[in-house]
Amino acid sequence: MRLASDASQRVRYRRGIFTAMLFALSVASGVSLAAQTPLNVAVYRGAAGCEGCSEMVVKALRGVAMPLSIAYIGEHEKRKLNAQNLRQFDLYIQPGGGQDIPAAYDALGDEGARAVRDFVRSGKGYLGLCMGAYLADSNWLGLIASPLDSEVGRPGSHIADEGDYTIAVTWDHRQETFYYQDGPYLVGQTQQDGFTPVAFYRNGDVAMARYVYGKGTVVLTGPHPEADERWMGDVSDSGATDTSPQQKMTRLLAYFSTQRAAK
Repeated sequence: MRLASDASQRVRYRRGIFTAMLFALSVASGVSLAAQTPLNVAVYRGAAGCEGCSEMVVKALRGVAMPLSIAYIGEHEKRKLNAQNLRQFDLYIQPGGGQDIPAAYDALGDEGARAVRDFVRSGKGYLGLCMGAYLADSNWLGLIASPLDSEVGRPGSHIADEGDYTIAVTWDHRQETFYYQDGPYLVGQTQQDGFTPVAFYRNGDVAMARYVYGKGTVVLTGPHPEADERWMGDVSDSGATDTSPQQKMTRLLAYFSTQRAAK
């Protein structure tokens, strides 16, 4: 009886190890497959953006350290901004624009705005850059619980007007150079929209932040992470690290790839 019992235990033990190995392999394969699956990204291009802004975003995305499938979407594109077309994407990017926020919202239209809200609420992502951040606030798309205002003229900002600036932003405890042109400082209500500061202007105002809307993730930035040397000009903030737009966009996209992996 003892011998039979020992033999039976050994068989069960070996089966258990084999099953555990199969499970580990299947999990590893699943993680690897998820990592290789492209993030489907829709970049708005149209009257709500400025000339060359959407193209600058796509240029930066082309060099990020993760697989992407990128397409333009907008009122003059083959893919119009509506719920049906957004379904095929994981992330919607609203790039920079001009100074007229109401006109930018009108360019999206009520159907487009509703489609974006439903898209994010369902568990997808929204990345708003400068004008794209303003459009996300409580007065327009309503993806966050508060209105936004410009960093221009804020105490200690050293940003005097709506012109072009190269500024230092503190991100992950390191100062990095960013192009800036009249972007907002970010506020929020943690209990209502999951407001989480990500990066800071030199005066401590929030330059980038993450929010929650429904099941989705919203990331907003006042400065332009996508800007290359053509926009940046001379780096005026000494001591700041000159990271590439591809590096910056890779780090921003990580917020959305993490969300997708958790589903």
